[in-house]
Amino acid sequence: MLPGIWVPPVEVRELRALVAYRKRMVSLSTQAKNRLQAILHRNRIMPPEGETFTDDKLDWWLDLPLSKMEQFRVQSNLDTLDFAQSQLTKIQDNLIDLASEDDRVPLLIQLPGFGIVVAMTVLAAVGDITRFPTAKHLVGYAGLGARVHDSGLTRKTGGITKSGRRDLRNAMVQAARIASQHDPAWQAEMDRLRKRLIYQKAVIAIARKLLVVVWHVLTKGEADRRANPDRVATKLMLHAYALKEQRRNGQSAPEYVSQQLERLKLPLQTFRMNGRTVTLPVVGD
Repeated sequence: MLPGIWVPPVEVRELRALVAYRKRMVSLSTQAKNRLQAILHRNRIMPPEGETFTDDKLDWWLDLPLSKMEQFRVQSNLDTLDFAQSQLTKIQDNLIDLASEDDRVPLLIQLPGFGIVVAMTVLAAVGDITRFPTAKHLVGYAGLGARVHDSGLTRKTGGITKSGRRDLRNAMVQAARIASQHDPAWQAEMDRLRKRLIYQKAVIAIARKLLVVVWHVLTKGEADRRANPDRVATKLMLHAYALKEQRRNGQSAPEYVSQQLERLKLPLQTFRMNGRTVTLPVVGD
């Protein structure tokens, strides 16, 4: 008599835990950087030009003319930062390993704003896409749907509900920001929305539209209808380089890209990447 619920399998629960752990390490890294910046501000010390927290700046931090207690704080925060960044490197390697075993990842990588981290975050949150009968159900699950108040006499709509999975919602907003800045189709969509919405609301609207695209892409296993073959090929090539050869089942990067483009029904012979022409092999050769 009770409606059944979907229980995430072990692999989905483990992926969610890994994504959540990555978020904690990013937060830990940010906190350590903020505390180090506060030490500079408190002691009226100007930071060096360029990046402040690279390895070549380590000696600069350790040689600062500070009190003994402040030097301890600097060393402690540098140790925290080093730990967080080493953990993030290991987490990234684990995510790449998991991505190489999941044939849904290239379907998401083709989309603007999606890299391995965003793709794996979305897959961890969504799990089995077939449990969402429509794209509207997935949008509601992410909390990106509009809030509605309906009393029978009046009907009002407001902002998004924010009642779904926060990790999925944040990942889609991050992807929407990147897509609206770098992809021509989504740039045009942003320009259209900005005529009547403030920037943040326009980003939310694009995140919702992009999540609808995610549902169609994962459900049908095909390319986005807005996909530009050259851009998709470039993204897949970068993804192939990240996977390394042992994670591509012995395929070269061009062979991997050619196979994925064939799967997406976006056949391509050559494309431009970093100012040079890349020739792709024919699938099966």
